[in-house]
Amino acid sequence: MRHTISILVENTFGALTRVAGMFSGRGYNIDSLNVAPTHNPEVSRMTIVTRGDDDTLEQVVRQLEKLVNVIEITDFREHEYIDRELVLVKVKVDGKTRAEVMQITDIFRAKIVDVQAKSMTIEVTGNENKVEKFIHLMGNFGILTLTRTGKVALPRD
Repeated sequence: MRHTISILVENTFGALTRVAGMFSGRGYNIDSLNVAPTHNPEVSRMTIVTRGDDDTLEQVVRQLEKLVNVIEITDFREHEYIDRELVLVKVKVDGKTRAEVMQITDIFRAKIVDVQAKSMTIEVTGNENKVEKFIHLMGNFGILTLTRTGKVALPRD
């Protein structure tokens, strides 16, 4: 089962290394990891997506709580939350497919950020389901390259 965890950490040298090291040292895989400063430049938020059963996740949280620099951990299986991911995808286009790619982009409320003679780069944001559907549809035209930010999440409360 996939789990999303949000961790507030002191924005100090080595904080990311300690968190990632805890995962790798105990054999836990990270599916996605996003780290950035918050509105307070002294604090960063890490959003981590990992896999495991509930017992494994509880063990992960307990180990994270022991790390220096960790301020707060939110396990989103216990809270309603909002999540988003950003994807940039460069798609192959020609005179016949350009309009169709633009129409699908519009339907998904995505944004064309670059246009070249034989390609378009599109920015799409949304939850994982929306992003996956968009990528699948663009695959029919030929994805030249793609990059993803990984999930970011905040509780609804």
